[in-house]
Order: sequence, then structure tokens, then C-alpha cells
Amino acid sequence: MKTIHVRKDNLSYWQQSSEQLVVALGNFDGLHRGHCKVIETAKKIADKKELSLAVMSFFPHPKAVLGKGDDDFPYLMPLNKKVKILREMGVENFYIVEFTKNFASLSPEAFIEEYLINLGVQHVVAGFDFTYGCKGAGNMDKMKDYVADRIDITKVDKVVHRGEKIGSTGLRRRILAGHLEEVPYFLKRNYKTYCSWDGTVLKPDAYYIVPDEGTYYVTLKDEERVYHTSVQIVREGNHKILRCSEKNLLMPTGNVIVEWHNRVTESRVVTV
Repeated sequence: MKTIHVRKDNLSYWQQSSEQLVVALGNFDGLHRGHCKVIETAKKIADKKELSLAVMSFFPHPKAVLGKGDDDFPYLMPLNKKVKILREMGVENFYIVEFTKNFASLSPEAFIEEYLINLGVQHVVAGFDFTYGCKGAGNMDKMKDYVADRIDITKVDKVVHRGEKIGSTGLRRRILAGHLEEVPYFLKRNYKTYCSWDGTVLKPDAYYIVPDEGTYYVTLKDEERVYHTSVQIVREGNHKILRCSEKNLLMPTGNVIVEWHNRVTESRVVTV
């Protein structure tokens, strides 16, 4: 899979290098079931039309740029892990569009012309609630009206769980609140956090969120071993610290994957 970082200063290069594409549009943070339905729909269309399958996402997240700032936004997954999953899904081109305030000011029509039509997109697939352009003024119905017969448009219906739309916002809320037993309904899998282990604490990598304070059943995995144990999350100042409940855990220091299962107890312990 080719990963393509698109910025304003290299947009014309990628336009000139474009090929005919079916593109799935969205932010795709976390790659939950709703996201996967969009990408899987795009793949079926690409296979039928014998065109390349592309995903177009935006980074930093629009809410990080237009809200409080990148450091405050609770990302679910870093780009390198998103790349791995998309490759496994059969995506051939991953366009990561740099989201800036200038990009956010584009009119819906300019976005369609510059980032879709001029990039060779033949068919667009996105969720029913996807918006684009200045202040999110564009939606899939308006896109269909604007492009007429220049691009085919497929709008994917929402995926629901117990009447609630499966989305990144609901997923973040559950993880942050410690309701990890509900996460597989959104992801089809448990939430995983990549961490570094120094023999005492687990330090999450960038762009992962951490549940609320408390004790959690987890599975820890390194390159060779699997440990079924629990971790305690406590707050030290403005940061959350992950400590293994098993004090003599014989796990080598290095990179570790934490797979979250469920919360055992709540805790409001604050250390300084």
C-alpha cells in the first residue's frame, strides 16, 4: 500500500500523478465497524469496476485543529497502526490530507474539484454523516448534486448497536469512562494500547487514550510472551500512570501491547 501525505504545497504533484480511483472518505480514527463498512463498500465497488481502492483521511483531526489543539484531542489510534489495518483490508492508496485552518476554509466545491476530481477519483464512498468544506457545509447529497455525472457517489447508512450509531465519539466516551466490555461491539475486537514497559510502569505511546482511574483486567503481549494480569491506573498530576498489579511480573522491559478487557474496581487515588 502506498501512503501519500497531501499538503497544499504538493497537491498539484499528486494531481498530475493521479490514477483512476474509488475512494473512501472519512477521518477513520479507531477504524470501528462503521468505518469498516464504508471501506468494505468501497472495496466491492473498486473490485467490480477494476479500479484502485483508496482511503482519504485527514490529519490532524479536524476537532484538534478547530478546537482546543492537537495535544488535547483524544486520538484512538496513531497513523502507523491505521496504515497496518488498511493494508490488511486491501487498500492500495492511503491519502493523508494535512488538515489546517486554511484547508478548513475551502468551499465544499473547491474541495470536490481539488481533492477529488483533480486527483482522479471516479467513485466516492462515505458515511451518511460525512461533511466537508468550510464549516462542514457540504454533505453527500450536496456532493451528488454538484458533481452531476462526473463522479459516482455512494452514501453508506449508519451502523448501530442497541439503537446507537457506532461512531468514534461514542467509542472514545466508553474507553475513557472505563466501560471496556462494550468496546468490542464498536471495534469487533478489544481496544489495544501500545506501550513501553520499564519494569515498573507502562507508558502509552502517542495518540492512544487511557481509561479512567481504576483496576482493569488486561492481556499484556510482547514479541514472545502473553501475560494475563491486571493494571491499576492512577493519576499523577495531569498524567495517568499504568502500574501492573502483579509486583513481580517477569516481563522484559521494552514494547508491550495492552489489550483491555474490563474494569475490576474504580479508583480515585491521586498521587503527587
